[in-house]
Amino acid sequence: MGNQQNRRSAIKNMLAGTAAVTVSGMLSSFTAPADDKLGFAPLKGNINHSVSPWCYNELTLDQLCVVSKEIGIKGVDLCGPKDWPTLQKHGMYSPMCNGAEINLTDAFGDTQFHATLQKNYTEMIPLVAKNGYTNLICFSGSRRGKDDETGWKNCIEGLKPLLSLAEKHKVVLCMELLNSKIDHKDYQCNRVEWGVELAKRLGSENFKLLFDIYHMQIMEGDIIRNITDYHQYIAHYHTGGIPGRHEIDDTQELFYPAVMKAIVATGFKGYVGQEFVPKRPDKIASLKQSIQICDV
Repeated sequence: MGNQQNRRSAIKNMLAGTAAVTVSGMLSSFTAPADDKLGFAPLKGNINHSVSPWCYNELTLDQLCVVSKEIGIKGVDLCGPKDWPTLQKHGMYSPMCNGAEINLTDAFGDTQFHATLQKNYTEMIPLVAKNGYTNLICFSGSRRGKDDETGWKNCIEGLKPLLSLAEKHKVVLCMELLNSKIDHKDYQCNRVEWGVELAKRLGSENFKLLFDIYHMQIMEGDIIRNITDYHQYIAHYHTGGIPGRHEIDDTQELFYPAVMKAIVATGFKGYVGQEFVPKRPDKIASLKQSIQICDV
């Protein structure tokens, strides 16, 4: 009980003095001085922050860029070619590009999708590089009865022909780790060690993992040890409160400041993307709090 109270107190102290900011209030304050807009000290700069737009569907991408920039967020995840001009207009980065995948279930783990995927990624990799970006998301897809060995074999067969092109353009293909217990039933790349083994077999710095903390807490926990042991295979992180994928505050089970400190300790220079669905009515205030929680 004492530890739980200390944990709650630690997060609440970090958030002390945070004023609630409504979407309308935020959007009406574009011309306010940058230091005054949100009422908190400049970020420490140890974490590069990004955000996933699907969690804020009530905002246009333009609006999300403005709000995010005010909070200290530098990038917007899961954007493709049609979105990049908007990001560039606002001086925002695209730290995890998308647009080459078919979907989360039909992917590199099945040979029947390889021709389509190889065409898509062959076209997308140069575009990512041309726009000054590095990471491009990919997926294993569903297991569909395949054992681990078959899944690795199929993924290697599908990905290997793309790696020379990725290397040429300095693009990194990033396979996302997703849970198969709650959200993505039958997804094959559902454990850190499965993804790491695939990365080892591919043997390329142009293939890495997108470590989704929410998903991996559901599947296996042991978050800090896995980050510490396997950080060299990780190119990007996503957050989310457990259970429910809501706010990352003291309403859920992970202590995110400790997780962020572990990420910083590995020397990680990439991005941590906030990918939780706010439960509170004031979604922008929740996003702001998540950045403060992760500002270690």
